[in-house]
Amino acid sequence: MTKLSPLQIERLKYQPKLPSSLQNGVNSLEMVEGAPTQSVRDQEQIRNLFSHTYGKPTVTFKSSTSSSSEVRNVGVILSGGQAPGGHNVIAGLYDALKSANPQNKLYGFLGGPSGIIDGKYVEFTDEFIDAYRNTGGFDIIGSGRTKLETEDQFQESLKVCQKLGISAVVIIGGDDSNTNAALLAEWFVKNNAGIQVIGCPKTIDGDLKNDQIEISFGFDTATKTYAELIGNIERDANSAKKYWHFVKIMGRSASHVALEAALQTQPNITLISEEVEAKQMSLDSIVSYMSDIIVKRAAAGKNFGIAIVPEGLIEFIPEMKSMIANLNDIMAELETDPSFLGATSMHDKFSIVERRLDDNNASVYSSLPAGIKAQLLADRDPHGNVQVSKIETEKLLIEMISSRLSELKSQGEYVGKFSAQSHFFGYEGRCAFPSNFDADYCYSLGYNAFALINFGLTGYLSSVRNLTKPASEWIAGGIPLTMMMNMEKRHGEMKPVIQKALVKLDGPVFKQLQDNREDWAMNDRYLFPGAIQYFGPSTVCDITTITLKLERSKELASV
Repeated sequence: MTKLSPLQIERLKYQPKLPSSLQNGVNSLEMVEGAPTQSVRDQEQIRNLFSHTYGKPTVTFKSSTSSSSEVRNVGVILSGGQAPGGHNVIAGLYDALKSANPQNKLYGFLGGPSGIIDGKYVEFTDEFIDAYRNTGGFDIIGSGRTKLETEDQFQESLKVCQKLGISAVVIIGGDDSNTNAALLAEWFVKNNAGIQVIGCPKTIDGDLKNDQIEISFGFDTATKTYAELIGNIERDANSAKKYWHFVKIMGRSASHVALEAALQTQPNITLISEEVEAKQMSLDSIVSYMSDIIVKRAAAGKNFGIAIVPEGLIEFIPEMKSMIANLNDIMAELETDPSFLGATSMHDKFSIVERRLDDNNASVYSSLPAGIKAQLLADRDPHGNVQVSKIETEKLLIEMISSRLSELKSQGEYVGKFSAQSHFFGYEGRCAFPSNFDADYCYSLGYNAFALINFGLTGYLSSVRNLTKPASEWIAGGIPLTMMMNMEKRHGEMKPVIQKALVKLDGPVFKQLQDNREDWAMNDRYLFPGAIQYFGPSTVCDITTITLKLERSKELASV
């Protein structure tokens, strides 16, 4: 057996907290239906695509008298990128399933969605599950990014489920993974398969949320992990007083992670992608904004600072967004183009790309450093898009700011001494030991997922709300996956997908940054959150994110 660290030994002993409605088990519940629902946009198209699962009501659970439960075999899939707490979702699902009927079985499909297609699985046991409770990572069964969308995939999934006697599948993932869950649920109902599908909201990016899903799991732990690292760097910068640290932080399509980490640490500069897009800020204007703060700090004798850069920033800069969209389209063609595939140098590939791009986009692409141009041509993601995490935006900004400061210096302006360090915080936060909040929340999501199964629901997302209150006051229930969907262009075609929740520039979270960023730019208001605490007073160990507190306080004030 693998030797365990002292922390892991102690964390395995932790018993996650549940909403009061779930504390007596899923056989002691009553389901309360809400009003029928509709998709967030494109209602007619989504209704036509999901005619068997569209329009279902939201549901909540409350305690009731005890009843029996039939025997059920359930399969579970971890899908997409890792997020702290995934193991606890499975542990909660397992405990609920076994408490409902000890004869129930839980199968874990290995390697993500491909496991249910290829029939690769493991049956969970008490001993197996107990070794992973309250731990980070997805290594219990592994994850993957295979999309479930074709007839052949659905047919193979059905065969595997029938072989194992599986009557329900739980897919733990983000917006794309739960889009897969919605498609699979629809296909199973349409084909009278008798197999339910339930999703669980996972992503550290924080962009899978709405009125019913207050936060996706993993966001709490990941942002606390990043905030600890940023706080450490701030302490170092304030000690050495000679470096500007540019920190790119994970979160492709939304800046929730960067915004939360900034509120926890109060750096000198925080870029928010959604703001850049709304203000139509060019790359040049961003460089000017950052250079201005650097020069002002230098004049005050401060040749150091911290700048937070969202991972997906480059796609929100108007001229870059246009160029990348154009590039995504032509790269689909160039992947089979003999002249591009046979090019012997990157320079030749750059030339081929520039000739294919529209004139304005070609000009933007041509102006970029060679390293960035090469990164833009790297392998595409599963949707055929640029892998933004591989674009070293932080280094691009350092290079351009350095050039801008040199220009200003040549014009006689005092710019001080600019020395920069670059960092990318991404993988460091995806598999951390889950915070107490995520340990409790994830366990509740998994437990609640089986409650949804026990009531015969399909095409639903496990929902646990009222999360700023003690866990006993959390509200368990579910929302139809179709409620979150709209149509978006993927691989050149319009496809149904769960709509991403971006940072709201008129919301309380961004306003908190906006109200303080000028003060934080010049005055070193650095906060040092320190490591996640697992033992001690609840005021330290059970606190959740600033984002959730601010969003919930506004929601409650409007009630």
